[in-house]
Amino acid sequence: MGRLLRVLAEHWPEDTRLAAKCATFAGDISPKGHSLPLRIAGGLHALVLQNKDAGLTAAYPPHHASDAALLEATLAALHTHDTFLTNWITHAPQTNEVRRSAVLIATAHLLTNHIGLPIKLSELGASAGLNLMFDQFHLAVGDGYGPQSPVTLSPSWTGPFPPQTDLTIANRRGVDLNPLNSADPDDALRLQSYLWADQEERLLRTQAAIALNTAELDQEDAITWLEHRLAAPKTDELHMIYSTVAWQYFPEERQNHGTALMDAAGAQATEATPLAWLSYEADDNTHGAALTLRLWPGNHTLHLGRADFHGRWVEWDAPTKLP
Repeated sequence: MGRLLRVLAEHWPEDTRLAAKCATFAGDISPKGHSLPLRIAGGLHALVLQNKDAGLTAAYPPHHASDAALLEATLAALHTHDTFLTNWITHAPQTNEVRRSAVLIATAHLLTNHIGLPIKLSELGASAGLNLMFDQFHLAVGDGYGPQSPVTLSPSWTGPFPPQTDLTIANRRGVDLNPLNSADPDDALRLQSYLWADQEERLLRTQAAIALNTAELDQEDAITWLEHRLAAPKTDELHMIYSTVAWQYFPEERQNHGTALMDAAGAQATEATPLAWLSYEADDNTHGAALTLRLWPGNHTLHLGRADFHGRWVEWDAPTKLP
């Protein structure tokens, strides 16, 4: 990715429709905004994944090409597939990093050990819902968690290991403004195209998760959806609400409203109908994302540690016993 973007920065083809569209693109094009360079790179990777351009494929991993060969192949692809790439960047990047499920698995075991109830899952900003399937993944730390699975997560783990329990997921559902159907070839392509082309392990892991995915998703504003989800009749189960690097992109007003909704729902929680809210999100610390768990009844806030944004490492600092 670094090599690709550097050569494009030095040799950008101004004579393409793509360049004209980029020049007039409104808003923040940086990673904190529309991530325009990522959109372009994703479109090029999509061509490789579809074998639409032999020259570009030959310059991409696992092949090794010089900067000059990479530049020649990329410039040719930008001209040949100008219409495709111009349309591609209209849509925002969308990923579903499966390695973040390591934290979800650990948290679910921690909660089950403490509460012992079946779990109802609600994911905010679920993308394609791959991380709603975390109980079907294997976390290969300590003695291992979960079933043997084609999706195996092996983060660098520091700190204590969570307790071993038998998870029961009673209900799972997610929401996204633009949910992707991983069974649809176009949506599956979009998920994979935004993974770095030289990270084959991530591609294979995502493909394996797509094959397991049966999560149900709704297309709606996440906080509006959450209000309905919290208002549903209560049963004897733990409601675990979570987001992984999604909440931070919600408008502040929606964040405030969502927090108020969970505070109100938490105030009504009982030992038979507890509520947990896990946040795996950026904060002021640049070292990965903060892992914060709020738990009701009791309105407890627990700091579980930190994790890499892509789940490559987890610094687990959860208490051995919950309040």
